[in-house]
Amino acid sequence: MPNPKRRHSKTRRDKRRTHDKATLPTLFKCQKTGQYHLMHHAHWHEGKLYYKGRVVIDKSPAEEQAIAS
Repeated sequence: MPNPKRRHSKTRRDKRRTHDKATLPTLFKCQKTGQYHLMHHAHWHEGKLYYKGRVVIDKSPAEEQAIAS
């Protein structure tokens, strides 16, 4: 396996590492609920699961009581 003949300087090492930073996730504001969430991810709001502005799962308390009766 090839190895370097000479040691790389601190400057050279740091130049390479300048791009290795953690970035903040891109947040998106839902038009229906006004909540911020990760793009392309579903999010819960008031007992409902939203994805692309549509209700996917509805677990509101009124529905749970109707099912139990």
